[in-house]
Amino acid sequence: MGSIPIARSIRAYNVPMAPTPSPAAPLARRKLPIGIQTFRKIREADGYYYVDKTGLAIDLIEQGSSYFLSRPRRFGKSLLLDTFKDLFEGRQELFTGLAAETRWDWSQKHPVIRVSFSDGVLRNRAELDQRIREILRQHRVALAAPLPEGLPDTDLAGNFSDLIAQAHQKAGQRAVVLIDEYDKPILDNINDSPAALEMREGLKNLYSVLKGSDAHLKFVFLTGVSKFSKVSLFSGLNNLTDITLEARYSALCGYTDADVETVFAPELEGLDRKEIRQWYNGYNWLGTSVYNPFDLLLLFRSRVFRPYWFETGTPTFLVKLLSDRHFFTPDLARLHSSMALLSAFDVDQIEPEALLFQAGYLTVSHSSEPLPGQWVYTLGYPNREVESSLNAALLGGFGAPERSSFEARIQLIDLLKTVNLGGLKDLFHAFYATIPHDWYRKNELAHFEGYYASIFYSYFAALGLNIRLEDTTNKGRIDMAVLFNGNVFLFEFKVVELTPEGRAMQQLLDKGYADKYQARGEPIHLIGVEFSKTSRNIVGFETQTLPRTV
Repeated sequence: MGSIPIARSIRAYNVPMAPTPSPAAPLARRKLPIGIQTFRKIREADGYYYVDKTGLAIDLIEQGSSYFLSRPRRFGKSLLLDTFKDLFEGRQELFTGLAAETRWDWSQKHPVIRVSFSDGVLRNRAELDQRIREILRQHRVALAAPLPEGLPDTDLAGNFSDLIAQAHQKAGQRAVVLIDEYDKPILDNINDSPAALEMREGLKNLYSVLKGSDAHLKFVFLTGVSKFSKVSLFSGLNNLTDITLEARYSALCGYTDADVETVFAPELEGLDRKEIRQWYNGYNWLGTSVYNPFDLLLLFRSRVFRPYWFETGTPTFLVKLLSDRHFFTPDLARLHSSMALLSAFDVDQIEPEALLFQAGYLTVSHSSEPLPGQWVYTLGYPNREVESSLNAALLGGFGAPERSSFEARIQLIDLLKTVNLGGLKDLFHAFYATIPHDWYRKNELAHFEGYYASIFYSYFAALGLNIRLEDTTNKGRIDMAVLFNGNVFLFEFKVVELTPEGRAMQQLLDKGYADKYQARGEPIHLIGVEFSKTSRNIVGFETQTLPRTV
């Protein structure tokens, strides 16, 4: 017997039809807390969205007393520290309805010393010392803790130590120290090693106080972008727990998918949910993936997809570092690293993996433990925003003039849409010809094999296309596969001076690389590209289109 339509079966038994429900009322939209780093302002002002992190904050306080957290810029670190501040100062009225409301002893109030280097740029040690003196002076006034007689304000370590002790004594409760952007004075001078080293020593002098003041401290929390080695900056501060890569705190800063679906549900109407994920989600520290709050809030305000976070800071230093180190940029999509490499960051020892990861240009996509205690972390782009924007910036590092690079990317989109493979050859040949001769003379990067493939790859990656690098088959690895607009493009790259006996197209055919994609039923285009270091351009460009299979 066939199925009976539901409405028809109800009428057959004379059951009254239920009234048609009225359309659901639209969810009420609230104010977007763009650029607000003050917990009180969000909670006291009427109608701001707020993602509750106070439960995780309580967890941290209950499990330890001294922490360090590294997160990229504009990830909500300052707001987190401000939340700690109001929590320890016992401002119960701000936590109504939040997880902390019923978990915190509001009768206990602690003096809070907050040090922030987020504002302005400090260019030398004298400016740093003056900033620290002013911060300590302001706290002394607020806590009514005058500088003891005989202690000069130029003794910053002694000044800080005494402030902590007096805060404890006067309040009758141990003090809380919160340090925001602890590394910014160093990073602002990372291009000037002598100045950066001066900043490091000045900050080391300040932070060295914390361990000796342990008896006066209830809680210590430091945040920043980079993770400097304990030896260089936190010498002796071995009680500081680094939670940067603790899975349970992966979402301590940032918005989760669940936050987007619930807290920000009123903002989703008219936006493609899949596109939001692809553009902005994907930052991961071994636990729950998160969105950068800055990106998401600006998307909800403007309703337009753009690289908001990337546009706030051009990674000039990073581009130069990758160029100087002859970094093979296709590796950025699947880079393997150890914990030691991820943590290897200092003024005179900057590993690309560490900088890329800590600054937010790469994130952990997978982790494995092939042997007990031997962890391997696979890094990759967190999302489309970073992949496309970083590769566009890298093209400039490879000698590509910005205007010609931009125009070439626009042409590349049209050529791929129309599957104009001949035009593809002409486009890249013309592009390589625009790179000034003087650039080749000054940069050793032009002499290594990966340079040519790196440029080719970065052009496609700058468009945010679906790219698969070193794509494994049962007969080898395809250099680059691009899936776009119902077509499959398979690329093989050769440098003729290095492989005179082999041709790129022949390898594509001999290895049967197309077999892997036959089941898709889409046209497959084989493209063999051969470069010459002598002519500094493409000298071979063969194409072959395979018929569509059913």
